[in-house]
Amino acid sequence: MISPWAILFLGFILGMEHASDADHVVAVSTMVNRSRRLLSAARVGVMWGIGHTFAILLAGLAILLLKLSIPYKVAQGAEFAVGIVLVVLGALVLRDVARARQWRLHRHPHDHPREEHRHLHIHVEEAHRHRHGLRPFLIGIVHGLAGSAALTLLVLSTIDSTFWGIVYILVFGLGSILGMMFFSGIIGLPFVLTSGNRFARVQSGIKLAAGVLSMGLGVGIMLQIGMGQGFLT
Repeated sequence: MISPWAILFLGFILGMEHASDADHVVAVSTMVNRSRRLLSAARVGVMWGIGHTFAILLAGLAILLLKLSIPYKVAQGAEFAVGIVLVVLGALVLRDVARARQWRLHRHPHDHPREEHRHLHIHVEEAHRHRHGLRPFLIGIVHGLAGSAALTLLVLSTIDSTFWGIVYILVFGLGSILGMMFFSGIIGLPFVLTSGNRFARVQSGIKLAAGVLSMGLGVGIMLQIGMGQGFLT
């Protein structure tokens, strides 16, 4: 028999690997685009990981304590929901890019030595919003039961001890938190480096790419699950 410690080590490695899934990385890229510090970007990944672990823990407890199993349609629905979330996140990023610069045309007087007259001016205003931890936490919950997280639940079904099963979930969650903290920091680096007004156009281009990529991946997942795997048929 495999020792519990070996299973825990496997869970930690799987948790870190799970954080690198394409849909996870793309989702985080849409939430770190306003980060001005690497710490803020990394915090997004931590909150995503906590939400992800919370969902896995609830499902794991249902399996370990209530001996429940997750129906295939429910697993498909979770995957389909991930696609919807990615489309929404991408759309929000594109909206922010469109609203990033609000052009305002108006007149105001200027005094000159001999006369007073008015000039037309265009002012550019940056839209500033605060990034809260609730969104990445909720997105992490949605991802919690989708994708390769099903492998976690499969491993749980082979663990007889409720105690070791709960510990496994927490270790898997720790791996996913650390993994996503690392990836969100890496992804947030370009946004941090281009956060000044000097690189506004460059950052807008990066945000545009992240939004388009998120929407494209989301639509692809929805088509694959909905049509390819028959979830909507």
